[in-house]
Amino acid sequence: MEEKQGFLCGVVEGFYGRPWSMEQRKVLFQWMKRWGLNTYLYGPKDDLKHRLLWREVYSPEEAAQLQTLVEEAVSLGLQFVYALSPGQDIVFSSSCDIGLLKRKLRQVANFGCKAFAILFDDIDHSLSQADKEAFSSFAHAQVSVANEIFHFLGEPPNFLFCPTEYCTSLCSPSLAKSPYLNTVGEELLPGITVIWTGSKVISRELSVPSLAEVQSVLQRPPLVWDNLHANDYDSRRVFLGPFKGRPPGLKAHLRGLLLNPNCEFEANYIPLHTLGTWHRMGAEGVGDPEAQEVYCPEKALSLALHDWMEEMIQPLQPGRLKLSGSENAAADPFTRGSNQKPSQDTPEKDASSTDAPDGPAVALEGEGGLQDPDVDPCSEDRGLRADNTPSRDGEREREGEGQRDVEKERQEKPTGNGPPQAPMGPQEKGRKGALGRGRTPLSEEEVRLLVGLYFLPHEHGPPAQRLLQDLAWLKAHSHCVSANGKKAEPYKAEEWRVRASRFQQDCDSIARLHGSVVNCTNRAVLYDLYPYVWDLRNTVLVAKAFISWLDGRVLNDSYPFGSWRNCFHWCRTNTSVDLLGVESEPWVFKGGLSGEFQMLLPIGTNNELFSHPPPLFPSSRLYNIRPYLTKDKMELYRICRLLYLKTQRGADAPQTHPDLIGDRWLGASLAVCPEYSFVLEDEHGLCGCALGVLDVRAFHKRCEATWLPSMREKYPRPPGNVSHSAAQEAVRYFHSERIDYPDSLLYHFPSMLRLDALPEVMDMSVTRSLVMSLLSALKANGSQGVFCEVLPTDRPRLEFFTKLGFLEIFRNEAVAREEVVLGRLL
Repeated sequence: MEEKQGFLCGVVEGFYGRPWSMEQRKVLFQWMKRWGLNTYLYGPKDDLKHRLLWREVYSPEEAAQLQTLVEEAVSLGLQFVYALSPGQDIVFSSSCDIGLLKRKLRQVANFGCKAFAILFDDIDHSLSQADKEAFSSFAHAQVSVANEIFHFLGEPPNFLFCPTEYCTSLCSPSLAKSPYLNTVGEELLPGITVIWTGSKVISRELSVPSLAEVQSVLQRPPLVWDNLHANDYDSRRVFLGPFKGRPPGLKAHLRGLLLNPNCEFEANYIPLHTLGTWHRMGAEGVGDPEAQEVYCPEKALSLALHDWMEEMIQPLQPGRLKLSGSENAAADPFTRGSNQKPSQDTPEKDASSTDAPDGPAVALEGEGGLQDPDVDPCSEDRGLRADNTPSRDGEREREGEGQRDVEKERQEKPTGNGPPQAPMGPQEKGRKGALGRGRTPLSEEEVRLLVGLYFLPHEHGPPAQRLLQDLAWLKAHSHCVSANGKKAEPYKAEEWRVRASRFQQDCDSIARLHGSVVNCTNRAVLYDLYPYVWDLRNTVLVAKAFISWLDGRVLNDSYPFGSWRNCFHWCRTNTSVDLLGVESEPWVFKGGLSGEFQMLLPIGTNNELFSHPPPLFPSSRLYNIRPYLTKDKMELYRICRLLYLKTQRGADAPQTHPDLIGDRWLGASLAVCPEYSFVLEDEHGLCGCALGVLDVRAFHKRCEATWLPSMREKYPRPPGNVSHSAAQEAVRYFHSERIDYPDSLLYHFPSMLRLDALPEVMDMSVTRSLVMSLLSALKANGSQGVFCEVLPTDRPRLEFFTKLGFLEIFRNEAVAREEVVLGRLL
């Protein structure tokens, strides 16, 4: 155990969000022992009896768990620091509250805990009326309580105090002139250590001069509560990079350093491993510089990656349970829903990664998770789609012989469109067969990519930097490949296409990484990291599709309806890392790499489009979204006919012309404005499409002039006495008069889209990405609003859009028709 003057280095569990489980904490203690760390501070904000219900003592069951945890730490030679946060509602002058505080800490002391912390962070500076009469200032009230508790506990060697002004940016008016901190420095007993986070709540660097100033004001060396890897402020970010930005000489000005890491336990292997390396090397050469190797973050990262690869092959379940064989498979919530049926029913991960604090008062035993115990993961109706039809992977009856033939043809006959991913190397080809059939550990290349994509709050890794730089460059130079601008010099267009190809290959690597994470051996890693990889995969699908679409389709300045310059004038020309700089907190710009991708897209300011929960049961299926090609028409017609047969139950399939349904619903868009059509692919081929119209009025005029005459010749008008079957109604459509949309609709929503996807597309987020790709294209060429026509009888399609989050309905009373308005999303 560290002596009083020993340097405390370790972990603080002090984030907002679901606390770690008992099993995870025990694994943490093993890691700390192995890597030379010596201190653990227990202070999870969502343990109710740590913060909200701090006055209540632990129940016998909770006390037994906490005592076991303390004993586990002591047995490994670790310092267990118990922290309490009474600052939200304590009455500092109340003898009753002080008595309750002492009772709570006495209970924990009886567990064998010998180190304590009183935290007054993240609270108001106001005092109650009784406290105003008893104390001259907020600082005096806190110091009085801290000193009394310090005496009560017998002046333990390690007693920590977290001030309300715990970083330079929170000091008023400044660090040196802060009355609050000067009072703390003067009045707090010298045996009490003060907690500090640096110049910011999340400090990019800790400098020796700034810490020396802190030491001077506090009249003691502080202990750093380091939030470098904390991610509880942003639900789309996780930090896997190394411990860095802490220069030589820090130890001379510190009592210790505790890292407050990611909420997700498995994400902390590299941060804590590299922290241990930093500590063992004497904090970058403290002491004799010739006798010690200077800490190098890059070398420390390589060492940590090597060891993490060993963890990756462990068959661990969420919560760090280690099972084997059939027991392992039965306990895996992801395997039981493997490669199938995601659900939007799962609550979206918020900034704290927790459901609530409405469970047990102390979160010492909960495993948490994505699995819903009330949901049968093998049920056949888990898929999120328009018609609640079962998956093609399960047993089901098909309505109509025509549907069976079309579906069988789709699965067995190659479409000729190629795989949805970029060409694979030998390693990827060997791994591809395992996707969806078994578990394989992540390769070292994949782990390095993962770390590079989720690096540090102020710094992207090399893969992320290249992706952002390429996307920003391609956006800025899209005029080189515009559809109607001056013909660019050939070498510029070629440069654009080469860089676009590289960007698309990098996007494909992320798509394959997503599949590998879903099928990785270590399910604990999947459980913690999947929401982040899934979110980035979806955003990358849109970005890749949009870049593919720009080539030869984006309009230049000469087009009056809109231009690429007008579209992008609000898009960021710099990444958030450039904009934030040293002086800003990372939460100024949320979303991390996914958020920066989002802001480089035309629809990037519409957060509603990008905010949706991950599926309950992930799928490793590889998807791709790209612009429509002429060769896709036959396959899209088959898909359209398949959906029609499902709706009509194949009633008039024998009499239906093979192209009729496709011509009715897709033909006009594919013939008149194919540049606003996108297709969705999976490993079997095409499985969906989104078709758009930029200017509905102009579109209808072109249809009347060029397309409808050919359709009327192809499908003669049926006799008046023929029954009104769905097929005959489709034929009548070509011969009927066009019904104009009201000006009140087209003024705000001049564009229109249609979306079709096979029931086998189980991941709703992929369908959303398909819609977002089309919306990006329409927005890029000047559209200010989009709607989608929904017939009154087509309730499944309306429900489908509702599930996608497109909820606004425009009722066209003149023709008894409803339009789903997507314009608010643009």
